[in-house]
Amino acid sequence: MAKIELIATAAFGLESIVARELKNLGYDNLIVENGKVTFATDELGICRTNLWLRSSDRVLLKMGSFKARTFEELFQQTKALPWEEWLPEDANFPVQGKSIKSQLFSVSDCQAIVKKAIVERLKESYSTTWFEETGPRYQIEVALLNDIVTLTIDTSGLGLHKRGYRQLAGQAPLKETLAAAMIQLSYWNKDRALIDPFCGTGTIPIEAAFIAQNRAPGLKRNFASEKWSRIPKSLWQEAWQEALDLWKRNVPLHIYGSDIDAAALILARTHAIEAGVEDVIHFQRLPVAEVRSRFKYGHMIANPPYGERLGDVTEIEVLYRELGETFHSLENWSLHMLTTHQFPERLIGRRWDKSRKLYTGRLECHYFQFFGARPPREPFQNAVKETTNSSVPLTTI
Repeated sequence: MAKIELIATAAFGLESIVARELKNLGYDNLIVENGKVTFATDELGICRTNLWLRSSDRVLLKMGSFKARTFEELFQQTKALPWEEWLPEDANFPVQGKSIKSQLFSVSDCQAIVKKAIVERLKESYSTTWFEETGPRYQIEVALLNDIVTLTIDTSGLGLHKRGYRQLAGQAPLKETLAAAMIQLSYWNKDRALIDPFCGTGTIPIEAAFIAQNRAPGLKRNFASEKWSRIPKSLWQEAWQEALDLWKRNVPLHIYGSDIDAAALILARTHAIEAGVEDVIHFQRLPVAEVRSRFKYGHMIANPPYGERLGDVTEIEVLYRELGETFHSLENWSLHMLTTHQFPERLIGRRWDKSRKLYTGRLECHYFQFFGARPPREPFQNAVKETTNSSVPLTTI
């Protein structure tokens, strides 16, 4: 199999997480830039990365990169690339584009020129003058930044946040890719308890279960490149089999989600069933002020409501103070929260230990982390408060 270049795209702030995921998959020599991680692999790598990447938005096949300040340069250098190695004669290849700080600022003109250049290249390769484009989809993008053109083909199809378990959505849903990144940034592991006190439709608990079970997040969906003739079906079967072999279904977990919204909890339970993790997540209707746990050590990972959602700053601040009181009642626990509030420590009652700028859509947020004490090296089952009656649900007093 030939070596190829792929680009794993990422929301700003998540590039290092995507790079860590790629390293864990065995890929080295990564180039980390704003919004993307570039790496070398082969055709099997297209299958594996689409199945396994948790925090990346898409996996793009990099066809080429070059400087172009005129439409003629764009045309000739696009035409020089080996498009026939990937696009069959019946390929459906629409072109989309974007241009930032480049002399070629007309995106529609750039798209048209790239399309024409590819057609001219394919005419020579297939000895034909007409392409019906009735075959598999090859979404091409021409991206210009500071006069540097990068041409890619999207291997994913639907964005990688589309796991296949969330057919329904609640208000202001958190993307699965961002939820997975929040969990990985917390350094939570499967031997500790995890509570999401604003679980909504269940995204954080479900993604935590996937991570704990070492389950490939793309197992329940399809990808555009599955239909590409360049990638044999046997490679997809190999990648799927690897994912199934590495899936640890029977890992004991302590993952909890609570919320005051009954309708959201119905969706959360439905999504957990669709994801196949309903047996390892406990959902409960509960206000944040009443959340408690019998475990000495654990992580609260939360995406609490923002002022942009409720429109009432006073109500938000009351909610955050309640979150802070609950956090302080959970001795030795860590709190990780995503919010647009600039000074949450005033409401939580403690200075944050780490802050990271992240984006939910185009909304700038910060991921504030308040670290608890390090747990001793002891089995998880022993890290339970002796004074707590084990018959009491973990998320209630």
